Amino acid sequence: MTYLRELYASRELLANLVMREVKGKYRRTFFGQLWSLINPLATMLVYTVVFSIIFRARPPVGDPSTLDIYPLWLMCGLLPWLFFNRVVSGGLASITGNASLIKKVYFPRMNLPFAVTGSTAFTWINEMLLLVVVLSIFGAFVLPWIPLLIVYMALLALFATGLGMALAVLTVYFRDAQHFTAIALQMWMYLTPIIYPISLVEDAAQLHGGYLLDLYRLNPMERFVTVFRNLMYDNRLPDISDTLWCVGWAAGMFMIGFLIFKRFEKRLARLL
Repeated sequence: MTYLRELYASRELLANLVMREVKGKYRRTFFGQLWSLINPLATMLVYTVVFSIIFRARPPVGDPSTLDIYPLWLMCGLLPWLFFNRVVSGGLASITGNASLIKKVYFPRMNLPFAVTGSTAFTWINEMLLLVVVLSIFGAFVLPWIPLLIVYMALLALFATGLGMALAVLTVYFRDAQHFTAIALQMWMYLTPIIYPISLVEDAAQLHGGYLLDLYRLNPMERFVTVFRNLMYDNRLPDISDTLWCVGWAAGMFMIGFLIFKRFEKRLARLL
């Protein structure tokens, strides 16, 4: 409870750290914050050309929205993944990247990965708002699902922040962790149905054994991508099992990351 009170007392510092991250990310660039929209759009264009036009990937038609537009289906899964990727990658470097600040003054170090999450969430909200507008233009009925969408965004933020905190501590002790994490995140993305429909995995499981699909669905990001597509692309409630998995992964990972970070926090300054 004492530590939680310290975190609450330092909320103004957290707000300043978030603003520093937001303002500093695209400082001295011509397009500024527009890069937060240009980057995912460029990624969408590449994946659409490669997987939709060349490999002819065909996602399921939105049920009940009846949408059948691969770029929009892709973005409903890609934006949550990009947020997760940025929070984890930024979180694991949040301690080593602020070594000089940590050595100068004491403050709850947990504010550093929290600031990464806050600044990344600022960008993500703008991206999601734009996607909601585009989906509405093409006939999706997203607006009634926005309250639930915010809940799942918060759950994904908890999951990503918890993983980022745990990796931040690991990176202090083992600097190669950031490079291994970058490779793992690349593999993780392709093991998540972001650019291809899960029906391809289901077909492979029928040929090689149903256990493959069970193993595949242990991937927490598969659950998160599914619920975001249910809400935004299909315009329907996610399955209760997916919701329970998301809640469990978010609560469990955040608690693990919180406890690991709190346990090792006082040793971090000596190791930087």
